Amino acid sequence: MLERLATLAMGARFELVLEGRDRIHARAAGEAALEEIERCDARWSLFRTDSLIARVNREAVQRDVPLDADTFELLAACEELRALTDGAFDVAVGQRMAALGFRGAADGASNDGGAFELDGARRTLRFTRAGTQLDLGAIAKGEALDRAAGVLRECGVERALLHGGTSSVLALGAPPQSTGWRVELAGFEPARDVLLCERALSVSAPRGRVAQHNGASIGHILDPRTGEPLPLDVRVAALAANGREAEAWSTAAAVLCARGLDPRACAPAGIELFTAAATQASHAVHAHSPAPSLR
Repeated sequence: MLERLATLAMGARFELVLEGRDRIHARAAGEAALEEIERCDARWSLFRTDSLIARVNREAVQRDVPLDADTFELLAACEELRALTDGAFDVAVGQRMAALGFRGAADGASNDGGAFELDGARRTLRFTRAGTQLDLGAIAKGEALDRAAGVLRECGVERALLHGGTSSVLALGAPPQSTGWRVELAGFEPARDVLLCERALSVSAPRGRVAQHNGASIGHILDPRTGEPLPLDVRVAALAANGREAEAWSTAAAVLCARGLDPRACAPAGIELFTAAATQASHAVHAHSPAPSLR
């Protein structure tokens, strides 16, 4: 028996498919997992003005802003990823994202790189440059999937497929009589099917979300070093042990590919990357029966 649940968070639709014999238990577990996703939205989404990250962006240039333990740990991981990828992954791109029209109205902000400091003793964050803005859009959905999966595991759910916005997917276990949840990677040639079991998959493609800037269509993934949007035909998929790593590495790999570099050279063990030219399809992954269609 499959139980399906969904919620809107971080500007995307999150869907859960749970397999279990007890429908009441499965639904209760799924609702608890959705509540965890909504808590992530309240802290890390820039699609709402009352989120913790929105408050950080307003206040951190003037004072040290206290963070909860989860947010501090996530931002510390983001800084580690920035160093590991030579700046291909960087969450301090919020100002430039706004200037290009991806976060509300364009405000004329420059593309100068931002910077911030984390104080582990006091668990605070402070911007070290005026104009710095954080944007967790390249990692927050994957982190939310990880946390939702943790809730499901605590509730005794052993088989489930979770996705956020059709670009990030996480699998618990496998459907009955199968070794994994079958997921098709759209826009890759040759077409790729991946069986997910206790792994996560994320696809980064600038064409997935576009804006108009100076009369041209631009994609939502930027090279943090230059502040410029990546070419629309870039498409990268990353397989990893968890949603956080899959989402972050698909973004970093897309940037490195656009720079003409091989992202596999800096990816750690356990990260599997696929690259391809994008098609006109706007969505990244589609899951096949018994999972829902991720469209």
